[in-house]
Amino acid sequence: MTTLKLKPGAAAPSKTPGKSPVRRADPAKRSRTTAPEYVKAPRVEIAEAKPAPAVQAERKPRPAPAKPGTAKPVAKREAHQAAAANKKPYAKKEERPRQFADRDTPRRGGKARDGFEQGTFNQDRNTNPKFSSKPAPSQPELPRLSKRMAELGLCSRREADDFIANGWVTVNGEVVDVLGTRVAPDAEIKVSKEAQKHQSEIVTILLHKPVGYVSGQAEDGYEPAVVLVNPDNHWDEDPTQIVFKRGHLRGLAPAGRLDIDSTGLLVLTQDGRVARQLIGEDSTTEKEYLVRVTGTLSEDGLKKLNFGLSLDGVKLKPAKVSWQNEDQLRFVLREGRKRQIRRMCELVGLTVVGLKRVRIGSVVLGKLPVGTWRYLRPGERF
Repeated sequence: MTTLKLKPGAAAPSKTPGKSPVRRADPAKRSRTTAPEYVKAPRVEIAEAKPAPAVQAERKPRPAPAKPGTAKPVAKREAHQAAAANKKPYAKKEERPRQFADRDTPRRGGKARDGFEQGTFNQDRNTNPKFSSKPAPSQPELPRLSKRMAELGLCSRREADDFIANGWVTVNGEVVDVLGTRVAPDAEIKVSKEAQKHQSEIVTILLHKPVGYVSGQAEDGYEPAVVLVNPDNHWDEDPTQIVFKRGHLRGLAPAGRLDIDSTGLLVLTQDGRVARQLIGEDSTTEKEYLVRVTGTLSEDGLKKLNFGLSLDGVKLKPAKVSWQNEDQLRFVLREGRKRQIRRMCELVGLTVVGLKRVRIGSVVLGKLPVGTWRYLRPGERF
């Protein structure tokens, strides 16, 4: 055990653990509880040169500030009135002539004290020119150039707008680059070599669509048929010998539909002319199908399939329907309603168990295997 010895006069250590010992107050130092007494130093006067009494300006006594709610001193009020009397008046702005004098005065928007004069608005649509309709286009009976180019089969209307904007179209030997230009029906329209080169670079693909793929956008978990257009599924016997490029997929769209449960020829194209020919409003291209059915078909039912049925309240165009064998019908249509063949067969008591498209126009499916594709040949036409 060790013994701690303290020096005489030293403070005893604190018994409280963790706290430092308290120091005794030093009387020589200032107290922390009372403010110190400051002694004001005597002011030292510095002699300065004062101006002569004759030169020094006599100071005027400063008026006492006015209390709130009292009037200004009379002298100060008179000074303000004198200053206001000597002040020059503002120059009046030069009056400008009113613009658009032909317009009617609005019913609201001004005050009488500012010189506003109330007017009357002419609400008669027959006499007020403000209600006149837009001017009729010049020569409205003439077709637009883009529409005429599509009718002649030179390109689609969308492509025609691009060709016109690029200056690739001539009408009667003159270049036309203004959209919306109207031309005579007998006008000579030509496209330049640049436009023909652009058209030669776009492709049309023929695909043998298998069951389980949709024609357009993916839906209900089914993939679109365009996913099959890749180098692995390119038909080895393609007579065109065109090398596949990724650019051939840009803008590739189906020209016609095939149901998920249907198979056969599906056309995918970048060419607006082909799309217009196959699915345009005035399209008359034939489409041939082989349809396997179950049920009994009477002679009257076969006549109705050829002509006499309506879907959604619209009468169908005449079709060519005949027996291919004991359980298979051959359909040739010139229109393409949604699930048209299946709904036609239901109206005459038949059930479709298989449907295959084998021809579009003059292009046949031929020996193209299921799930493969080929390019449309340069001289091949629908």
